[in-house]
Amino acid sequence: MDKAIALLSGGIDSPVAIHLMHDRVDIIAIHFHQLPLTDKKEVDKVRELVKILKVQKTYLVPFASVLKHIVEKCQHRNYYIISKILMFRTAALLAQEGQAQFLLTGENLAQVSSQTLSNLTTITKNVPMEILRPVLTYNKQEIIDLARKIGTYEISKGPEICSLLGPPNPATRSDQAKIARELENVDFSLLSESLKKAEIVTLTP
Repeated sequence: MDKAIALLSGGIDSPVAIHLMHDRVDIIAIHFHQLPLTDKKEVDKVRELVKILKVQKTYLVPFASVLKHIVEKCQHRNYYIISKILMFRTAALLAQEGQAQFLLTGENLAQVSSQTLSNLTTITKNVPMEILRPVLTYNKQEIIDLARKIGTYEISKGPEICSLLGPPNPATRSDQAKIARELENVDFSLLSESLKKAEIVTLTP
């Protein structure tokens, strides 16, 4: 079976995406946390989710230093676009180590910020691997209903912490050439450094 590295947030969408693909690809999850900027509740949610989803291996990657770097080096309006690109590129590093063929995400066109069609296109063109987006065209209520059905909704609901360093008015459209220039300011060695510091959570069969 092919392998996929799934980006797992503490929100509603990504656990549903993992559930939909669980029987189609062998899934390893990766979660980018913001400790010590946040408390451990963020990571505790993910630990509960992977048990319900039966994900055998999960990487908990400290990403606060990378997110701070984005704030310092890039235009703040592009924060969500660039942070998602860097998360995907970190996941791609892990995929290369584990020989995974795909990345997997809960991105959904009903959302705003990084998940508009314009921004998703820009993100995709800056990621070196195929991205699977199984809930891309679901409406929000469909995702919520499925989250309730699989038992992840109560854990996932509530405010997300991903907006901690984000701008009040994020860019909803993006120019690919401008984002490419922004990425030239990024120190990509921070990605591998963060990945080396990851905690690996494994479930016993």
